[in-house]
Amino acid sequence: MGGSAVLAVDQGTTNSKAVLVGADGSVLATGSAPVGLSTPQPGWAEQDAEGLWQSVLAAISACLASAGAVEVVGIALSTQRESVVGWNDTGEAVGPVIGWQDVRTTSWCAALPTELDDLVRERTGLRVDAMFSAPKLHWLLENAKPDRVGTVDSWLVHRLTGCQEHLTEAGNASRTLLYDVLDLDWSTSLLEAFGVPRSVLPEVRPSNGGFGHTKGVPGLADGIPIVAVLADSHAAMYGQGCTQPGMIKATYGTGSSVMTPVDAFVADGCTLAWLTDQPLYALEGNIVSSGAALAWTAGMLGVPDVGALVELADTVPDAGGVVLVPAFAGLGAPHWDRNARAALTGMSSSTTRAHIARASVDAVAHQICDIVDTIPGTPGRLRADGGATVSGLLMQTQADLLGHPVEASDVAEVSALGAAELAWTTLGETTGWADSRSARTFEPAIDAASRANRRTHWSAAVAATRTT
Repeated sequence: MGGSAVLAVDQGTTNSKAVLVGADGSVLATGSAPVGLSTPQPGWAEQDAEGLWQSVLAAISACLASAGAVEVVGIALSTQRESVVGWNDTGEAVGPVIGWQDVRTTSWCAALPTELDDLVRERTGLRVDAMFSAPKLHWLLENAKPDRVGTVDSWLVHRLTGCQEHLTEAGNASRTLLYDVLDLDWSTSLLEAFGVPRSVLPEVRPSNGGFGHTKGVPGLADGIPIVAVLADSHAAMYGQGCTQPGMIKATYGTGSSVMTPVDAFVADGCTLAWLTDQPLYALEGNIVSSGAALAWTAGMLGVPDVGALVELADTVPDAGGVVLVPAFAGLGAPHWDRNARAALTGMSSSTTRAHIARASVDAVAHQICDIVDTIPGTPGRLRADGGATVSGLLMQTQADLLGHPVEASDVAEVSALGAAELAWTTLGETTGWADSRSARTFEPAIDAASRANRRTHWSAAVAATRTT
């Protein structure tokens, strides 16, 4: 093996991956390492910042060890989004990584002036919620007193450059509630409202704007350019080739993201997907618990893992009237009710463990449908990626409940490939890899009446969990 490659690092909630990608989109080598997650109090979700960095190094090491003679000509990053990190001027982490799923600031958010929500929507397309970065940054600044703060992309850039750079990417910045996606800069009004000084924040650069060069990274030569950075869900959309309005992708992870490009920014549910020569905006809905719901159900039923859970679910034709609403940390889009509580309903004396397992699979698909239903127009098909797409049962359930075909990518590293593709494009190569990738297509297999009946039962169960 030889030639040149972009090293794409995909840093996620549960693991870090490294993928060497050739200029033709071929995957030359991969490596991965787990990332720990702790929950020191109910609703808190933390990761160790140094441990996260070490997982990236381990993934890179494993990838390079299996690659042979490959010249790394650039680095691309795909990172978890709303999670935040703080560190001091010497590059030492201060406090934990506060994860995107952490809701410790829910009460603080609820006490903010109601007019702030209007300002946030106008400037960012989002809403005030504990999932986003600004409330977490405020908490970190108040409790850990770091000199610098940022999202995970900025932490990785800082360490990859030998603690020389304090930079972030525009798409990641757009998830903080602090970045004006029209002016393309930190918003003075929002910084003041959330109590975050501009001086501690990184400089925002375009997604392919250059993020310094490697320095002192084990296994990598000094001076390799960090060419491109994307947020993970945005990178998946890029990797799926979803660049035109009407194209919809869903990423199935611990939570889930549904995104579709739009012609222009709208101040409700809109985000900045990426910034190159011009910004690309997208409507997005975020689900708090999808893969996490499957993992919880597996633990509750005492099965070894999610794979075994799905196998159990596939032993019954349907959930037997059982509905699981996995609002363990409230509900995300389109409901945005953090006070909602999880519920398992519709059980009878004939309910089995398999029915409950099937209900958890249904819950993931129903939540995707809830978001797609809010997108203007009719989707021709849904492009799906993420770990859970290996389940044919889930993908078929998704197609059935959506009433439209689902294309599940056969490539496991879509986010990493999306970031690598942007990097190669920036380096002057012709890409367009998504059109040549294989995917499994799932067509709806139930009639409209059955679909409507199942969706109605789901909606009723969701309504019963809500307090507002």
